[in-house]
Amino acid sequence: MSGMTFAVVGILGHFSKTVLLFFIPQVLNFLYSVPQLFRFIPCPRHRMPKHDPETDLLHVSRTQFRVDELNVLGRLCYQVFRHLRLIRCEMDRDGKTVTCNNFTIINFCILLTGPIREDRLNRLLVAFQLGCAVFAFTIRYPLAHYFYDTN
Repeated sequence: MSGMTFAVVGILGHFSKTVLLFFIPQVLNFLYSVPQLFRFIPCPRHRMPKHDPETDLLHVSRTQFRVDELNVLGRLCYQVFRHLRLIRCEMDRDGKTVTCNNFTIINFCILLTGPIREDRLNRLLVAFQLGCAVFAFTIRYPLAHYFYDTN
């Protein structure tokens, strides 16, 4: 609902490029999630991190698939993401079944930090959002003459 409201305000207020800059984390999450959203890589019903009640830590959620059963785009996405270290994969003993993290920005943050408490993960994601907002303001105002038609 809030995303739709921002989009309508940006379009009707004639500053859609500026509003789009504030959605950088959401756009990055969408681009990172594309292989699972479009079913190039199997997508489980729940992709949110797993909570361990004993340690009170969040762990990455995982998906499992066979590489030889992926279509061409799935294999390409798998190889590119693995090569760029955007996913962490483990091969089973048979050498064909892969278990890797789900493709969400939340799981990616946990992948970078290791198991983390929910409040710390929340602060990390909010800091990332704020950093992107500062970046957006920098593009919009001090660097506007490079990115916008300011005549």
